[in-house]
Amino acid sequence: MQHLETLEALRNLRQRYRQLGESVAFVPTMGNLHEGHLRLVDHAKTLADRVIVSIFVNPMQFGQNEDLDAYPRTLAADCEALQARGVDGVFTPTSALVYPKGLAAQTFVEVPEISQILCGAARPGHFRGVATIVCKLFNMVQPEHAVFGKKDYQQLKVIRLMTEDLSLPIAIHGVDTERAHDGLALSSRNGYLSAEERAQAIQIYQVMQALAAGVQAGQAIAELEVRGQQALVDAGFKPDYVAIRRQADLQPAEASDEALVILVAAYLGKTRLIDNLEVWR
Repeated sequence: MQHLETLEALRNLRQRYRQLGESVAFVPTMGNLHEGHLRLVDHAKTLADRVIVSIFVNPMQFGQNEDLDAYPRTLAADCEALQARGVDGVFTPTSALVYPKGLAAQTFVEVPEISQILCGAARPGHFRGVATIVCKLFNMVQPEHAVFGKKDYQQLKVIRLMTEDLSLPIAIHGVDTERAHDGLALSSRNGYLSAEERAQAIQIYQVMQALAAGVQAGQAIAELEVRGQQALVDAGFKPDYVAIRRQADLQPAEASDEALVILVAAYLGKTRLIDNLEVWR
């Protein structure tokens, strides 16, 4: 596995693959890798001849009072795990390389409408930061395929729309959420939870399962959303939202919509957790 720290080294490797007629699948991450990330790598290996992973904690997608400085950085362990999984290259740019003029002077990419709802409403500017860094990394790596987890469901939708709207020649692949044995979605932020909070956290998945059963039984969406909010409050969470939306565009579901998704964002102590569950009716 090659460790690439400069754009020149990345471009040279990419050019070599191109000359050999080898395709590239790309997995962008912020590091602190867990089994969910590594499953993305596994899927990427089925799509292309080579796999490149990036590790970059993106300051543009963190808002004020969010945990940029506290975000765990475990580069040595991450690289060891990626090498064991058969990754061909890991790209670890610095902020100076990615944003040489600073964030204030950086050209940005923004996907309208979908970036302003749900997590976009709770975290203004977050998806601008996501779209900008992903677009930059796409231009740096120039992959044929890119792989993302469905746990960040809204993020995946934003990236799909950006790729389509900007006519980028990249196939976007979503991989199902990897869960712990008790149903908790794997996330780097789980490391912030105390032992007691970790035990509580599984109730997000349990609430979503109950809501999914209600959807399939034909119960009113608005009533289910209220019930889900209250269930999380009763379990000790501070919800940002509990929403049941269309899978296609995350707009409010209409009676004729069959493919829905339950989306939850809630604080447990100081930790903001997100999860989702696709459901059909």
